[in-house]
Amino acid sequence: MPDPISLRIAGSGIQLPALQRDNAWFDRRFGQPEGWTARHCGIVSRPLAGPGQTSASLAAGAINQALASAGWATDGFDALISACGVGQQALPCSAALIHRQLGLSDSGIAAFDVNASCLSFPVALDMAACALATGRYRRVVIVSSEIASAGLNWDDADTAPLFGDGAAAVAIEAGDGRSQLLAAHLQTWSDGADYCQVRAGGTAVRLQDGVEAYRQAAMFEMDGAAVYRLAAQKLPGFVAELSQRAGIVPAQLKALVPHQASAKALKHIQRVLRLPPGLLVNIIQTYGNQMSASIPTALHLAIADGRIARGDLIALVGTGAGLSAGGVVLRY
Repeated sequence: MPDPISLRIAGSGIQLPALQRDNAWFDRRFGQPEGWTARHCGIVSRPLAGPGQTSASLAAGAINQALASAGWATDGFDALISACGVGQQALPCSAALIHRQLGLSDSGIAAFDVNASCLSFPVALDMAACALATGRYRRVVIVSSEIASAGLNWDDADTAPLFGDGAAAVAIEAGDGRSQLLAAHLQTWSDGADYCQVRAGGTAVRLQDGVEAYRQAAMFEMDGAAVYRLAAQKLPGFVAELSQRAGIVPAQLKALVPHQASAKALKHIQRVLRLPPGLLVNIIQTYGNQMSASIPTALHLAIADGRIARGDLIALVGTGAGLSAGGVVLRY
C-alpha cells in the first residue's frame, strides 16, 4: 500500500450556464406524453451553455470562485490543469485558453491538459498530488469545464436529455499533512473504446472526407447498454481494489462522490456497494451528466452544504470513455 500524499483542497468553485432545459422541451421534441423524459432518464432539468459562453469562460468563473474560497491571489499558484473530456478546440490545449481568459497571459504560470474523459478530474488530482509531493509545484488549480450540449444529437432520445453543461474547479496545495490523498487507482478495458466516442476533432475523420461525414463524426455517440454492462461488471471489483489500496472499507467513508453517469448507474452503485442512505452524493436530477465536471461539481456542492467536513474520509469514483474506471480516496 503506497504512503499517503499530503494534499489539501484549499478552495472550490463552480460555474453554471444561466440557461436551463427542462423535460417538457424533450417531451415535445420526441413527440412523447408529458413526463416521458423524466421517467426515461431520471433527470428533471439540466444547465445548458448559451450564446457566447465557452468552456474557457465557464472554467474561469469556477476558478475565480475556487481562488476566492482558498484566499489565494488570482496568480497565486504554479500550475493550471484543465481536466476536461472534450476541449474547446483541438489546438492549443484548453488550459492555455483558460489561462488567457483569466488574464494570466504574461504570468508564465504553467498550463496543460489532462484528458481521461469523464475521469479527467480524479486523474488530474492524482497527477497533481504527485507533483506537490516532489516539490515540483507548491499550489495547483484544477478545472473541469464541459459544454456537452455542443456535440449532442438532439434527435437521440437516449443521449440528448442525459447531459448538462458547467465547470468546477479546486485549488490544491500540500498542506500540513492532516488532509491527504490515501490512494488512487485507474483501470482501462479498451474493448469498450468504441462505446462512447466523438470521432471528429482529431486525425481519424478529416474535412477531406466531406462536410456531412465530418458533421456526423462530430456528434457524440454512445452504446449506453454496452457501457452499463461493462461498468456494472467491473466497478465493484475496482472499488474493492481502491479501498484495499487506501486501507479502508467503504463503510468508513463519510461520502462517496461518483461520476453522475446516469440515474440508473447511480442506483446500481448504491445497490451493489450496499451503501447506507445519504452516503452517495447524487446531483443528477438537476445537473445531468456534466462529463468531467460532474465529480468536482458534486464535490463542491457536498462541501458547500456541509456534507463533507475537514477530516472526513471521502472517495471520488466513476467510469469514463475508454472504458476506464478511476478514483481516489481522500482525507478531506
